[in-house]
Amino acid sequence: MPRFAAFLLALNVSALFGVAVVCAGGTPLTTQLVTGGLERPVWVTHAPGDFDRIFILEKRGRIRIFNLESNTLRATPFLDIDNIVGGGDSDFSEQGLLGLTFDPDYATSGFFYVNFTNNNADTVVRRYSVSGDPDMADSASGLRILLVGQPFANHNGGWTEFGPDGMLYIALGDGGSFCDPGQRAQDITDELLGKILRIDPRGDDFPDEPGRNYSIPPDNPFVGITGDDEIWAYGLRNPWRNAFDALTGDLYIADVGQNAIEELDFQPAGAGGRNYGWDCKEGTACSIDSSGCTPSGCACADPMLIDPFHQYTHAEGCSITGGVVYRGCAIPDLDGTYFFADFCSARIWSLRYDGVTVTDFQDRTAELNPPGPATIDAITSFGVDAYGEMYICDQFGEVYKIVPATPVGPDCNKNGRRDECDILDGTSADDDGNGVPDECESCPGDLDGDGAVGLGDLSIFLANYGTTSGAGPEDGDLDGDGDVDFEDLAVFLSLYGTTC
Repeated sequence: MPRFAAFLLALNVSALFGVAVVCAGGTPLTTQLVTGGLERPVWVTHAPGDFDRIFILEKRGRIRIFNLESNTLRATPFLDIDNIVGGGDSDFSEQGLLGLTFDPDYATSGFFYVNFTNNNADTVVRRYSVSGDPDMADSASGLRILLVGQPFANHNGGWTEFGPDGMLYIALGDGGSFCDPGQRAQDITDELLGKILRIDPRGDDFPDEPGRNYSIPPDNPFVGITGDDEIWAYGLRNPWRNAFDALTGDLYIADVGQNAIEELDFQPAGAGGRNYGWDCKEGTACSIDSSGCTPSGCACADPMLIDPFHQYTHAEGCSITGGVVYRGCAIPDLDGTYFFADFCSARIWSLRYDGVTVTDFQDRTAELNPPGPATIDAITSFGVDAYGEMYICDQFGEVYKIVPATPVGPDCNKNGRRDECDILDGTSADDDGNGVPDECESCPGDLDGDGAVGLGDLSIFLANYGTTSGAGPEDGDLDGDGDVDFEDLAVFLSLYGTTC
């Protein structure tokens, strides 16, 4: 019988070449509502290694916890600092609680950092600690790390995140109004507005200044030369939502334009000191032409000004919302894809960028429109959970998750999650490191689960032959490379007739 079955399988090999293979194009996507009932959510993130929860910022001054396991929004905020947060109480306010990041050593230190405008309308970065209850912060533990005066109510930036190097990065807008009247974005001496800062909040280079609790990384670009030591990058108008690529360490910066152009800037990992051009330039245009600005202290033709790698005009929107580079486990063909949006038009796009060329640019708006009557209307941010899966904040009170329109395998234990995700969070062991959960390897080749490798398994194998991606051992991918091909055929033939 084993030889006969093998003979039948060999006879079918030629026919297999005529079978249409799975398209190598992208996985169709959709969005699903995670939670509603929020008050102007502007950010979603996770604590390191916490696969069960996401943390959502409400602009008025509260951090909410959504439990992914129980699918519930915790009624009591993780932290409520509404009394010291200024602004954030209207849809159009650019003030409020704007940033949150967790210390890389959060599991031990319990530290996390928030960025907000205070009741004097100035930017504050403040550290807090978690309490003995992991769902509650210690509101009395606050320590001011940094205070930056804001001359106007808009262009506050707010993004605050630890980089792969363990340093804390802080984005600040140019101080507001129009055309940067103080020329702050280009001023690198005693001026932190219009910049991305890089500091180490674990040290203290300023012991005589109680409200300045950080040290300067010695490899910052202006250490020892003219320029504020905190500055990492400059020439920015209002960097609204930036993201590190978790794999490469490259930084994607979304800078909101004035009258004409929205832009995406790129900073290769470790490449501090770059000048992104505002307010000499708006995107690739001279700002005097695009928005009637009259900059001083820089020239539009200066070759040292770094142009965006992607831009769009106000025919497509009016306020860019930066997104994230996908490095999750549920949608492998999206790996390395950057998602972003426009707040005004609610359009969503994705692209790939290798530091030189943009490829695979797609308008995702229709694809990511939620099923049913719901709509995504005012995108304030993207974020990721500990799996690297992507979320969208809608200022009108909802958080959505970007998911495959249909499940993407392999899912050998049939729990609704890809095997890679189970291995990542520890649900499944993978002691041999082959990407297949150990609980699924007790009987390789037994595709129908009857305890033997026989004709039923042959039928499943033939049906899946030619699958080019996303296959698992239950589909016939017996060598663990994600497809079902000749190599798997050889393994299957060697297993045929065995029992478990």
